[in-house]
Amino acid sequence: MKILALDTATENCSVALLIDREVVARERLLERGHAAQILPMIEEVLAEAGIALQSVDAIAFGRGPGGFTGVRLAASVTQGLAFGVGVPVVPVSTLRALAQRLFAADASIEHVVVCTDARMEEVYWGCFERRDGLAALVGEEQLGAPEGVRLPPAWLGNDHPHASGFGAGRGFTAYPQLAAAMRPLLRGIREDLLPRAIEIAALAVPEAVAGRIFPAEQALPIYLRNDVVRAGGGRSLK
Repeated sequence: MKILALDTATENCSVALLIDREVVARERLLERGHAAQILPMIEEVLAEAGIALQSVDAIAFGRGPGGFTGVRLAASVTQGLAFGVGVPVVPVSTLRALAQRLFAADASIEHVVVCTDARMEEVYWGCFERRDGLAALVGEEQLGAPEGVRLPPAWLGNDHPHASGFGAGRGFTAYPQLAAAMRPLLRGIREDLLPRAIEIAALAVPEAVAGRIFPAEQALPIYLRNDVVRAGGGRSLK
């Protein structure tokens, strides 16, 4: 299976082309200018792999949550490319992709709480557990004050060792009180990690295999903030 993946939701502008088990990827840490970089990066990975865009089975993208402009860019680029060559799309949560990055790096990790900076004294957060090697959401992805982040009770119950999980994301850096509250409950915190297209591609494969793919017009961003409306949709997202 051939999956092209892209993500611009954070400072890490990234593209990956997954062909079976081989990956060609590009990443650039950018404060701004993602729009000028993303298409050339896509062209680079396709050229390196020696395939045309119309040869991919699907285009996966980081659908958010994340920076408003970046999430919208990833969705719009994906939509345009998919329309152009007639391939389906696979939306992937950026929080889930970040959890997957930690799961892929350390096979001993079973639980990850992801917290990213949502500005306005808030974090995007979600709890994920390893299932068949892939990050699976426990509960819902949320937006709220750092003080509102909670681990699932089962992670701290009798069936699991104390401090069984890890934290990931720059929300822990942005809000030191969050890191202080979570550190006694976690084995460690990776504050430096950002989501990237490599994990988005990996997570998209089982979705595509199961037929959970969508037409190009459904390449839509997820913001979580209820004061941001879906572009062209006229309704709020929560």
